[in-house]
Amino acid sequence: MPKPSRTRMYRHPGHRSANRRIATVAAVLTVLAALAGLAAWFAGRAEHNGTRRPDVSASASPSQSAPAPRTDAGAVPKPPQASEPTAYATAAATMLWSYDTRTTTREQQLAGMRAWMTDETTYADFDAITAQVPGPVLWSRMADNAQHATARIDQAYFPSAFKTVLAEDPSALTEAYIYAVTVTGKQSIAWKGGGGGTENRSTTLAVQCRPTSDCALVSIAPRVLP
Repeated sequence: MPKPSRTRMYRHPGHRSANRRIATVAAVLTVLAALAGLAAWFAGRAEHNGTRRPDVSASASPSQSAPAPRTDAGAVPKPPQASEPTAYATAAATMLWSYDTRTTTREQQLAGMRAWMTDETTYADFDAITAQVPGPVLWSRMADNAQHATARIDQAYFPSAFKTVLAEDPSALTEAYIYAVTVTGKQSIAWKGGGGGTENRSTTLAVQCRPTSDCALVSIAPRVLP
């Protein structure tokens, strides 16, 4: 049997859905020049009902967030109860870079990923998540080869452009409470017959962390913000 190719599960496709839910979501995840006009998305969390505002100078390591418990169906973990953007992004990136076609169908994978999304449909960009998942045919081939992957997170931090926006206007609009977090790490892929390998991964996530509720995933950037 030929050796299966090391297909990266989450590949950004050549096109994105033209029917984006809101223009702000599209702008927030494009180029650095757009960030200055999106302070509403990248505003700091002011103290609210005793909730501490996150320190945007800090970065997170894997030890800052406990592993999320697994769901009853499939290998997709449930989202953790986290109030810090970097901690939630660490867990979310681990989820996005991990999969197990031996125990999880594509439908289960998508359903498990949806549980991580904000329930505010004005901001949720689930198309950006589903676009990263292989289609049914490729997923089936991956399952035939028992392909699975695990992730190790090295760092989660606020990109410099995000911190610049906060420095220029720390009291900017806080309606959406959405943060940009860049996560770096490694993904280890394996398949039956002893095949496998490890590669570096990095992504920028949009994470919503309201003062009165746990964080949730909003979208994935089409490019990594430094």
